Amino acid sequence: MEDQMAGLPEQKIAIVRNLVQSAPDGVVGGLQAALMNAGADPALSSVRRLVEVEAADRRLRNAVFIAIAPLCVGDGRDPDRLRFPAQVLAAIWRGLKAICPREIEYAAFWLIDYRAGETSAEPFDDLVSRALAGMRAGGQPDFERALTLAEGARENGGRELCACLELSAVAREAIARLPEWIGRLSEERAAVARLAYKDAVSISEDSGPRFFEMLAGQLAEPWRVLRIISVVMDKPSEAYLAGSELAVFAERVFQAVDDGLAEVGRFDAGAGVAQARAAGKLVDIITHQIGLIDEAIELARETGWGKRLANERRNLAQTVERRLREAERAMMAALPRAPMRVARVMKDMPRLTEAPDGAAVNRAMSLLNFAEEIRSSANYGGFASMRTKVLESLGEAIDIYVEEVLDMMRHGEVEDPAIGHAYLNLAATFAGLVRDRRAAEVVRRRAAALTAAA
Repeated sequence: MEDQMAGLPEQKIAIVRNLVQSAPDGVVGGLQAALMNAGADPALSSVRRLVEVEAADRRLRNAVFIAIAPLCVGDGRDPDRLRFPAQVLAAIWRGLKAICPREIEYAAFWLIDYRAGETSAEPFDDLVSRALAGMRAGGQPDFERALTLAEGARENGGRELCACLELSAVAREAIARLPEWIGRLSEERAAVARLAYKDAVSISEDSGPRFFEMLAGQLAEPWRVLRIISVVMDKPSEAYLAGSELAVFAERVFQAVDDGLAEVGRFDAGAGVAQARAAGKLVDIITHQIGLIDEAIELARETGWGKRLANERRNLAQTVERRLREAERAMMAALPRAPMRVARVMKDMPRLTEAPDGAAVNRAMSLLNFAEEIRSSANYGGFASMRTKVLESLGEAIDIYVEEVLDMMRHGEVEDPAIGHAYLNLAATFAGLVRDRRAAEVVRRRAAALTAAA
């Protein structure tokens, strides 16, 4: 490799190599993407080749240890989840390279055409078995380092690490079927899931939680593993699941709902549209989490988890409804009115003496984006009626406001037409959020027609 890196001195090459090898997978992937077009620069080309070699090595490592790779995160000190230090995976891989380099070369060749669930994973499972045997036999420094790191992060960490490796082949087959199990389940697929769980617990009686931790680690939304648990246990009763070693997975979903509700309640409408959209997406996630619990477990409605879920559903509706009422007030503040004499009668009319207030507009935009973002979860979340009512009221208010502004501008009652157009454009933006893009276009066309006529 040094011959390929003539663009950099050996000392700098060593520094870069150490940095790359110690970086997380995401950083290595980012570097690879950034250096893809390094061009003819000798130094950058050298670094690119180094990063590409490291990235390829990690792809192979993660394919071999797919079952435990997502569990090796940070320092591994998570009291609520099965985790190991990130360095554990690197240490095991170094140990394998030391004791069976030929087998690793063969696995690299096998990975070229490997398709999970279709191609045999025997070369990968063989490497995992060799690593497990080496760790249990002792004497290999890197394997011993991995065990020491695991022990330092959690009680019985070394034993848990070995148990996960022993379960790896079964978990690998299950991981390949995760998309089927998370989606629509047929009886045949459900039977396969139950068989996989049976295979896992046949290895060790306490493998159940470990097996589902390994599956959850593969999911973008780990809480969805509760669906698979429900299938395996044939939709258990609350009492049965709560008394089992798998109760922790249900408790995590409940906690995620509570944490999400608190975050939605805290979001600051003045912080901007991005945060409002994120809060709206979180409402959608909470709605799915509540629906999953209800679907996965036979709940006792008046006690325990059933009562807790009912409270969470009510809290969700109340939290969202409070935000919707805030949106109503915020929009009115962004489109201000003031008493004016109209045909000898005092009437509240659009106040077009000053440009729109930036803070008021920002707050209204945030809350209306929040209201728009939650449209898909409204029916399931129990706040569809309130949302519809608020948006209809806002839509009517925008219609009236636009008519009044247009009339005032036609009759020359607006000192600065630019301010009038600014409010019309703002009303159009609000109409697009409250109704749809077509509603916004109608307001803008009418404003443009007024300008053309003038």
